[in-house]
Amino acid sequence: MKNCKAFAENIFRVSFFEKGAPPGSGLDRYGFLKAKWPRVKATERRDGEEVRLQTDRASLLLTGRRHPRIILRDGAKKVLLRGTVRGTSSGGMEAEFHLAKDERLFGFGDQTRERIEQRGAKIQMWIRNVASYIPIPFVMSSRGYGIFVNTTLRHNWDVAAGDSGKLRIRVPDNQLDLYLFTGSTLKEILSAYTELTGRPMLPPKWSFGLWFICRMQANDFEVMSDAANFRDRKIPCDVIGLEPGWMDKFYDYSVEKRWDPGKFPIPSYAPKGPHNFTNALKRMGYKLELWLCNDYDLSHEAERRFHRTHDPRDASGKGFHEDDCEKDVHFTEPIRCDKITRPEEPWFEHLKKFIDQGADFFKQDGALQCCEHPDRLWANGMSDREMHNLYPLLYSQQMYEGYRDYTGKRPCCFTPAGWAGLQRYTGTWTGDTGGGPKTLAACLNLALSGHSLVTCDMEVTTREGIHYGFLMPWAQVNSWNYFRHPWLQGEELCSIFRDYAQLRSRLIPYLYTYAREAHASGIPMMRPMVLEFPKDRRADGILTQYFLGREILVTAFSEKVYLPEGRWRDYWTGNVLTGPKTFRYSPPKNRGGGLFVRANSIIPLGPALDYVGQTAGEGLTLEVFMETGGSAEFSIYEDDGTTFAFEKGRFSLQRIKARFDGNRLVLETPRSLSMERALVRMEKKPESVALNGRSVPFAWAGCTAAIEARKGSSG
Repeated sequence: MKNCKAFAENIFRVSFFEKGAPPGSGLDRYGFLKAKWPRVKATERRDGEEVRLQTDRASLLLTGRRHPRIILRDGAKKVLLRGTVRGTSSGGMEAEFHLAKDERLFGFGDQTRERIEQRGAKIQMWIRNVASYIPIPFVMSSRGYGIFVNTTLRHNWDVAAGDSGKLRIRVPDNQLDLYLFTGSTLKEILSAYTELTGRPMLPPKWSFGLWFICRMQANDFEVMSDAANFRDRKIPCDVIGLEPGWMDKFYDYSVEKRWDPGKFPIPSYAPKGPHNFTNALKRMGYKLELWLCNDYDLSHEAERRFHRTHDPRDASGKGFHEDDCEKDVHFTEPIRCDKITRPEEPWFEHLKKFIDQGADFFKQDGALQCCEHPDRLWANGMSDREMHNLYPLLYSQQMYEGYRDYTGKRPCCFTPAGWAGLQRYTGTWTGDTGGGPKTLAACLNLALSGHSLVTCDMEVTTREGIHYGFLMPWAQVNSWNYFRHPWLQGEELCSIFRDYAQLRSRLIPYLYTYAREAHASGIPMMRPMVLEFPKDRRADGILTQYFLGREILVTAFSEKVYLPEGRWRDYWTGNVLTGPKTFRYSPPKNRGGGLFVRANSIIPLGPALDYVGQTAGEGLTLEVFMETGGSAEFSIYEDDGTTFAFEKGRFSLQRIKARFDGNRLVLETPRSLSMERALVRMEKKPESVALNGRSVPFAWAGCTAAIEARKGSSG
């Protein structure tokens, strides 16, 4: 049987299944896919075995019975995708689609770190520790379409590897459930995909500061010494994290974990302070992260939340009945193989006491969520065949919702593993793979799969690692078993580290604005070149540079730099270059890579603070790069930084504009904007400058007009 439906003007669902077996997966069952859609204007026509859906933006045609054919067209009736679905000899299903010669394909999540343009790849969709942390069964094409396979089963994609003109998808099941998207740009397709699977979460504002994870062997005194060192050395830092050494039992994945009483003595008579090390960290402006691992059966809670018919006495879904139990005078209760799970208790419940003591979030390590459980039958009746790829999603979902419900605050969730839809609940790091160039490829592939909040374990022993590690959506240093403290790397590297940490602190208004944009639109903060320049074929497969937001281009781990069409300013030197241009670039000795700003851009910079939320006596500095005759605009997003009040409209967008009126430079800012100064880089000195309609004095030096806002406002 086949079925199709239009969910939006550019989103279709098409399903193939045996009679009596309606389509669906664990993603549907547990709320990972949008279920309620506004009514869409669509025309459906049926003629025998032919079904046609038509909207203003696209059309879908299904025809044929034994080997149904699919034809997807855009609003101009151009064929975007055509293919056939058939059964396989092993009882599964296969879809085969034709590819154009010049077609490029992007997506699939973090399942390879060798490429971002995926044509020619064979891909197995299965979470594997280190090797394939976040495979995502989603692809989008330069021809204007995207495909998402709604399943949590292990399955395979052949992306023109076996046949250079064919894309093949094979699932080991008697149903194939596809979502098809159309869009004139890759950004439109990503927006449609995240409309279905969820927009990236908006985490608390403090999460965009630096995180430092202490050594595994650290005790409370070492932790406080680390915290004090950051403050004393004027290195901005917002988070102190603890690895598994904080637990009394190493790698304790039970719900009975507690602090190691030797390393972290939390007095029983004052478990919540105010004199404990956790309270001292708070007074210094830090947030606290605790490491976790997990092998709990999360499906008990999933069933309760989404079906409310689950019997917690049963690990198989059928229930234990008194007559079924063998009784004697010694043992009268059923015995479970799973000694960890308490069926009646959500996993999050045992974390509440640590939140009460000061923990702000938890690092959800790959152990044991990435491991296979071949002989486990989960409480929801699923085997590992269905649950393996689903489990990390449930983990992040329950962590996010548990923290939200308990505290009323925005969660900061952090994991290395996931599947389609993870962006709605969590941010990720690239797992136990360091902070080198391979991790950058992982982050770019995740960005092309709808995920926004990414980071790595920053490599602090090189300028290149520091540069890349700080210029990501999140920034963290993980000491783990080592001494990765910046002040232990030598004077030169420590100075470089401090400079980048202060730059990142100043970039918080810019980063937070793009985090909100990702949450609203689905367009990630970290953008592969092809997202910003989709028609430039030289941008397709670049693995060593990316955009951070729209305005800033970052290069990493390579001297070879490609600047697309337009004018670009070297942020470090002030030099202006014109693209398209490929060249060898050597950053200044105290920098680890390139940082270029697009022409006609505004970048808001705050003061360098010890931590986000520290009282600042200084306002914003606007860094503006203008072409003669050009115009620029930026809207700074602001809210309370911690709660969900922004969902009720409690936020501000402060729009800044810059333009030329002949040879006069005109700046417009909201009266409420706390602006200290504007530094406008341009080719020649303007005749005059106007700020909010009033002529203001300015200093001219090195192709820069410096405007002191307070002097300007005084006339």
